[in-house]
Amino acid sequence: MLDPDRGLSLTIARVVQRLQGSSLHSQLERQARVSLHKPEIRLESLKEDIKDFLKTSGWEKKLQNAVYSELNVFPSPCHPAAPPEHIKEPLAYMRKAQGSWEKRILKSLNSMCTELNIPLAQKRPANEQKELLSKWNEMGTDEPDLSLFRPVYAPKDFLEVLMNLRNPNYENGEQPSFRNHLGLIQVPLKVKDIPELKEDFSELSLNIGQLGIDDSAQVPPEFFENEHVRVGQKVLAEQDSAAAQQYVRQGCPTALRADLWALILNISNQPEDILYYEQLKSNVIQHDLLVDSLIYKDVKLTASNDDYYFVFEDYLYQVLLCFSRDTSVLEHFTYSSATPPKSYIQGKLGMEEYAVFYPPNGVIPFHGFSMYVAPLCFLYHEPSKLYQIFREMYVRFFFRLHSISSHPSGIVSLCLLFETLLQTHLPQLFYHLREIGAQPLRISFKWMVRAFSGYLATDQLLLLWDRILGYNSLEILAVLAAAVFAFRAVNLMEVTSLAAAEAVLADLSTLKVMPLLQIFLFATVT
Repeated sequence: MLDPDRGLSLTIARVVQRLQGSSLHSQLERQARVSLHKPEIRLESLKEDIKDFLKTSGWEKKLQNAVYSELNVFPSPCHPAAPPEHIKEPLAYMRKAQGSWEKRILKSLNSMCTELNIPLAQKRPANEQKELLSKWNEMGTDEPDLSLFRPVYAPKDFLEVLMNLRNPNYENGEQPSFRNHLGLIQVPLKVKDIPELKEDFSELSLNIGQLGIDDSAQVPPEFFENEHVRVGQKVLAEQDSAAAQQYVRQGCPTALRADLWALILNISNQPEDILYYEQLKSNVIQHDLLVDSLIYKDVKLTASNDDYYFVFEDYLYQVLLCFSRDTSVLEHFTYSSATPPKSYIQGKLGMEEYAVFYPPNGVIPFHGFSMYVAPLCFLYHEPSKLYQIFREMYVRFFFRLHSISSHPSGIVSLCLLFETLLQTHLPQLFYHLREIGAQPLRISFKWMVRAFSGYLATDQLLLLWDRILGYNSLEILAVLAAAVFAFRAVNLMEVTSLAAAEAVLADLSTLKVMPLLQIFLFATVT
């Protein structure tokens, strides 16, 4: 174990090292130099005076937000003697499973490449570049022939892999135990029970005001909503990321949500950020990647057919095509169990010095990937800001939903948490569904992998994502999935097949997220 003092000093050293190369560091240096010409800065108390200047001019707050952002994103430091792969994933069998899953994805991509005789990447001819640039804002009108392309994988393929996960060091004995006899996930990870979840999500309790409940037509707005909006405006005026994160646990007022999320994610859309986005755009214009067709296909199959999101088709292409070129996304692989796939320059197969990451961001999109971006289009209409918010949401949260790891917010833990909650609190329902061949996880898995995007009404989805940001955790997805089953339990007890169970749960668009979560967590007898 790492002692707390040693852990703290390692954390401080890492944050300092990370911030030293940032634009904030150079801006702070520049401001400190500018302050030297001010009459209130005296030589005898130089250090303290500069500190005071940075505090009063708002730079100290920016530094605090940057530090807070680093602490939220990066994992707690491991023991100094631990090898680097332990930061990525401490359990060897999880690392091995993730490695073989990646090989399978890459094989699927390469075989598509060979079948269609299309290179992974090629420079666009000048006339094609010109054409793409002219219709950059209306790419949705383009109808390329994508009939031969297929998604590299879909959530159900990923679920099959997770169902076959086993810990080789864990001996179940000859007799199947209660747990491994019932659920689909067979790995022994520690997940929370309802008392622990109640403690973690204490701000969602029945006696605390919530947007998503207390702003309904039946409750006079002056009881909660007006006061909550006033506090939200104050939080934004203070520009404090930590305060914003605490505030959104009770939900964001619609008018303030975009600014509050940007504050929590420490996104300010500076001129250099806009320039960076434009550089990514020019990379898209110049080079054609095979994954571009996968992105087109995914948007056409998912968001374009969605009643809420079809209007954002052009935004989705812009954001996802730029995302595939963004090498800064590679940084998240230091704390992700995944490893970016490599390809080789033509004719140099197997020669490491000619290996490149493919796609450049290291993320191969799967069926439904575009639904991570779609809800954000309701909040941000400026492409570079929309892009930065999505990228930050991805490297903080969404990557965990499609990689194999033991992290509490990883998809394996979420599946296990969902199954455990159902087995513990609705054992009859769980057993009934299992007996008729309708394992609950087969139905709920797609909801969790997409963070419920495309399943809930947008206003309800944004209330759910408020809480993901507020608690810096995805565990609430598993709780909501279990709450949906509890809500439809009476109907589910009547069904006699997987198809019938899926029909009962086919439409979640009328569900209200906050009442479901509150009833499941705080009104269930434990």
